[in-house]
Amino acid sequence: MAKKGHRVNVILECTEARKLGKSPSRYVTTKNKQNVSGRLELKKYNPALGRHTVHKEIR
Repeated sequence: MAKKGHRVNVILECTEARKLGKSPSRYVTTKNKQNVSGRLELKKYNPALGRHTVHKEIR
């Protein structure tokens, strides 16, 4: 049997698009819950704004 991993899927959502009234871009990635206990925060490209913005983990 396969071991149950510590990796979980998370959804990253743009923080700046909602403030400007545009639809936020979302990305799906994985994180290791053992090593990263807090919420994930990465800079990703937002096509609606045409630039890289900070995306934070939701839920």
